[in-house]
Amino acid sequence: MMKSFVFRCVFLLATLQRSYAQVAVPAAVLNCCQGDILLLLDSSGSVANYEFSRLLHFAAELVRPFSLGRGHVRVGLLHVGTNPHLEFNLDAHNNQESLQKALQRVSQLQGDTNTEAALREAQLLLTETERKVPKVLLWLTDGVEPGDVDNPMSELKAHGVSVLAVSTVHGNYKVLQRAVTPPLESHLYSVDIDNIDIITEDLREAIIKIIRAERLRVVHLTSQSAVLQWRPVLSASSGYYKLSYSPMRRTDREIRLTLPGDSSRTELSNLQPETTYTASLCPESNLGLFNTLSVNFTTLPDVLSPVAVSLSDYGPRQIRVSWGPLQPARVKKYAVEYGAIPSGRVHTVTLHGQRNSILLTGLEPGTQYLVTVSALHVDGKERAMSVRACTQEEALPALIDLQLAPVQQQEVEEVQVAWQAHQEGLKGYWVSWERKNSHSSFSKPSMSTVYLPPTTRSTQLAYLAPSGRVCVSPVYSSGRGEGICCTAKTHRDSSQWG
Repeated sequence: MMKSFVFRCVFLLATLQRSYAQVAVPAAVLNCCQGDILLLLDSSGSVANYEFSRLLHFAAELVRPFSLGRGHVRVGLLHVGTNPHLEFNLDAHNNQESLQKALQRVSQLQGDTNTEAALREAQLLLTETERKVPKVLLWLTDGVEPGDVDNPMSELKAHGVSVLAVSTVHGNYKVLQRAVTPPLESHLYSVDIDNIDIITEDLREAIIKIIRAERLRVVHLTSQSAVLQWRPVLSASSGYYKLSYSPMRRTDREIRLTLPGDSSRTELSNLQPETTYTASLCPESNLGLFNTLSVNFTTLPDVLSPVAVSLSDYGPRQIRVSWGPLQPARVKKYAVEYGAIPSGRVHTVTLHGQRNSILLTGLEPGTQYLVTVSALHVDGKERAMSVRACTQEEALPALIDLQLAPVQQQEVEEVQVAWQAHQEGLKGYWVSWERKNSHSSFSKPSMSTVYLPPTTRSTQLAYLAPSGRVCVSPVYSSGRGEGICCTAKTHRDSSQWG
């Protein structure tokens, strides 16, 4: 009986070793994804040697098609035992040959099933860097007494880690359900160890959905150009890219370009507006075959400047006219025509194609103008756009015509101050004047002020200093405005007043 058991184990190990040796690394790898995959392998004593070997073989086949390394997929392996053991880190292998040989050398730890401690270690490995890539924890277990894994699994998922699980024993299913990331139908598998290979494709597809990276995409698009960007899979010394593109549903010839291996973007120019193109990018390298990447895109409608004309800097005699888009490579010159409506003289200003703004001056206040901006394109096409513009009314001063006149009283000589106001909404007037000093004719005059209501248009001032100044200022709700002033003659020459 013992000999039979030993023979069976030896036979199985030999079979597994032949399967590793006979399955070559495929020449074409899945150049589709970018992310981190950490294999959490139950290596405790509850897992039989045969079962452990089958789990290892399953994991090797599962990750075999992926392109490895930074910018692609990184794979690490962490054992669950009495204490967690890191077989190799995520950065350890950047090609499949190295990874597959490392998986063949893995030995089982035995010991207790301390899954909780291993999950703490897994959290450090998957969250130690700020790499903005999807992260996957694949838990391979027999499902026997996994321990209290709810809290560490919740913490992993809170850090954005997707948890998937494969169990070879139909037990503790509730624990596994709580551990994995939804959806359960594609992230949790309970399968007999001898039939584990039947879930390889489904589980790999579930992982691909998480870590799939858009490899070739359009990052900028105009009516005549498109910028393509891709995740680099080569270097300057390891190969080059072949890029081809052409319009779909047309007989136009295909354009082909060769790009350096360290490039990651290129601009396609001289495209046709409103045309759907297909582009293909093929990495060429002696390191192996890579998938050809492709993308379809449709250029935008042709835009001929000017598309929009705007007005600003309004004044009684000026208006600024601006237009866009600025297309110096396509426009020779602009012509700006403007004239008063309905029958004013039309003026024309010619500008270089690099200008997209002009300040029109010498206009009439409170007048409506028709402004037309015309563009002459290098291909002979012309495009024009017109707008109506209205200048502001010329602002009149709030106060005008300040008059001073003597008023001869019996005892006191007074001055009559009168003015005119043109603005509505005034709150009143401040009147200030130089008042002569009654104590001495040689003393400096003092200033006096008085506030008058908005309906007032005149007032009388007494004791005005000889050659004294009188000022009247408008008062608005926001404060005092700019006023007007006048100088009075001396009382000895009262026949001449300012």
